[in-house]
Amino acid sequence: MSLSVITEIPLENRRTLIRVDFNVPLRDGRVADDARIRATLSTLQHAAERGARIVLMSHLGRPKGKVDPRLSLRPVAEHLQTLWPETVRFAPDCIGDEVVRMTREIPPGGILLLENLRFHPGETRNDPEFARALARNGEVYVNDAFGAAHRAHASVSGAPAFFEVKGIGLLMQREVSALERLITRPEPPFIAILGGAKVADKIPVIRNLLPKVDRLLLGGAMAYTFLKARGYDTGNSRVEPERVEEVQRLLAEAERQGTPVELPRDHVVVESLEERDLRETARVVATGESFSGCMGVDIGPVTAGDYRRLIAEARTVFWNGPMGVYERREFARGTREIARALAQVSGFTVVGGGDSLAALAAENLLDQVSHASTGGGASLEFVAGRDLPGLQALRT
Repeated sequence: MSLSVITEIPLENRRTLIRVDFNVPLRDGRVADDARIRATLSTLQHAAERGARIVLMSHLGRPKGKVDPRLSLRPVAEHLQTLWPETVRFAPDCIGDEVVRMTREIPPGGILLLENLRFHPGETRNDPEFARALARNGEVYVNDAFGAAHRAHASVSGAPAFFEVKGIGLLMQREVSALERLITRPEPPFIAILGGAKVADKIPVIRNLLPKVDRLLLGGAMAYTFLKARGYDTGNSRVEPERVEEVQRLLAEAERQGTPVELPRDHVVVESLEERDLRETARVVATGESFSGCMGVDIGPVTAGDYRRLIAEARTVFWNGPMGVYERREFARGTREIARALAQVSGFTVVGGGDSLAALAAENLLDQVSHASTGGGASLEFVAGRDLPGLQALRT
């Protein structure tokens, strides 16, 4: 089944309801990072040029089905206005007769941003009646929110059922195209680099990638569950004991398939993240040595060197997740080493996840990768081989 793209849909003078991902950080009532807003501007520009009456809907934060003024999308509307040549209108709610009236008063090429979808419990519950109420706001439905496409929420998977004309935006098209190329047409050698904290999030991804990649490089807290599964001392490092047996089976499966799974050969460790001067107390421990009650907080220099050399040989790379406690500057080195190595790859490179993208941005290297995904969780689900609810609802 195929997906229609906004460029193939007649929009002229039609109320076009676009699900966007404006779940952006706010600081002192202002947008602190507008990358997600800018990412959808090409879709909005196309819709405006075609004379659509543009209705935007998004969530912001987790208000748990209640109105929370701190999570209002009004500051987002005000910021969008600084990026948009015409008037950006803002609706005080996302459903109801008054909102529908406002959508009908939008001039061709104009924009109306609806209030936070998650102020209503029906959004996260995928309530059919709430989805029907949202659908009253448009005659055409477009999903351009890849970052929310893995959520079976009303605005993502419920509302499209009430539209005959529906499709994806240009941002969603770029995301789907890049990730499909990654998992169906990778040029070898294909290397996947996975980090971060939670093993559970990565196991389905690893399982789906094993027959596709030439090598897996693991780091971050999740690596310690893998090291524990191989019988190594991990000290007080974060380990998910309930996942050890599953990881052992996964490693055995990788061995049967002949796919090398690389784990850190050395680690930066500390006794506690609460210590005053972590740079003074941090030390490097080799895999196999005793951690002496310490915890791993970053890959060590030997591992960073190993990973750099392997990445340099790759023609296709997928990276998701930091190599350590990246939010602490003292332990960001390993993650930044990966970012710099990835930027040197001349082949096809895809990066997802907030910390991975932040590391690239910190090194001014975002424009050196082929595709920077706007949806960390959604990109993982896609690479794990799952059909995202937001795409499934649009297939014709």
